[in-house]
Amino acid sequence: MLLLIACANVHLFLFGHPLGVRGYPRDVSGVDRLVVAAQMMLVDGRAYPLFGLLFGYGVVQLAWRRGAAGVDARATARLVRRRGGWMVLIGFAHGVLLFSGDIVGAYGLLAVLMAGTLVAGSAVTLLTVTAVGLFLTALFGAAGALPPPDGQTSFLASMTATDPLAAMATRLVEWVGIGLLGQVVSVLGAVTLGAWAARRRLLDEPERHRTLLTRVAAVGLGAAVLGGAPLALMAAGVWADPPTGVLLVAGALHAVSGYAGGIGYAALFGLWAIRLSARRAPVRGALVACGQRSLTCYLAQSVVFVALLPAWTLGLGARLTLWQAALLAVGTWLLLLGAAVAMERAGVRGPAEVLLRRLTYGRPTRAPGRPRT
Repeated sequence: MLLLIACANVHLFLFGHPLGVRGYPRDVSGVDRLVVAAQMMLVDGRAYPLFGLLFGYGVVQLAWRRGAAGVDARATARLVRRRGGWMVLIGFAHGVLLFSGDIVGAYGLLAVLMAGTLVAGSAVTLLTVTAVGLFLTALFGAAGALPPPDGQTSFLASMTATDPLAAMATRLVEWVGIGLLGQVVSVLGAVTLGAWAARRRLLDEPERHRTLLTRVAAVGLGAAVLGGAPLALMAAGVWADPPTGVLLVAGALHAVSGYAGGIGYAALFGLWAIRLSARRAPVRGALVACGQRSLTCYLAQSVVFVALLPAWTLGLGARLTLWQAALLAVGTWLLLLGAAVAMERAGVRGPAEVLLRRLTYGRPTRAPGRPRT
């Protein structure tokens, strides 16, 4: 998931070229065309629905653990809201200080607003919200497919600012409009769909659902590729100057098929988990270590990108091509994967996870007479 997120985000740090569809450079050629096409069909608009599915799934898992400990649904919903509130503040800090396309704040806001529905809502309610969210996503996808104004050379204006304070002020505005409100609409349906799937333990017990997961992975990823193909051809410059109506339909289809892609990826990872759980392998250990520190690794991706790409740091975003940026995303993910393994071996938890847990639950209590460790 974090690899897909890195690939989805990195091109938003590039600037200095006229923009085309979905914030990609308008005039691409050679290898960059292949990168745009692959990302539009397999990454763009597919990674964040996957993130949303897993977030909703995790809320239900949290509710089950609290329920097993004797905590009622109302108290659990209050806990989810409190956790969500702190996530909004963490997302705010991430968005203003580093990357305005932050997603943590949006998930936190959804947790605050929908805690009761995620924890105790009926299946009908969850699927109804999913349908509404999918409809809104289609509308936003259609609007997002429209070409940007002539002369715009960066999807995020904050990337072109050379003054750090001016860039920070711009990121604040971008975070509210793009990172918070825009992302809430985009992943609303995915979060409730993830909660619905968690009620059926589709990923907790993947062995029991192997056939279903196989079909979902094939259909979901197939739909993502086919549904993303029209807009991919436009973004890659193969289908030049389509009519506005066709562009709107392609944008809506791209957004809706992104949900299918997110579902397909979740099913695929569930199937992969079956294979990895049967053996102890370095890949399995590394992925587990990274997953246990997913918030830390997600935030650290932005630290690496910000250190290299915006105009107010090294400014490499004005010089890298799309394929070079994609390699940077993969390299950053591998670097953080190695860091997670090192932390696991040293017995160190992710600092972001420790912070969020401390803010949510408070300082852990110590039994009387027990020595401090």
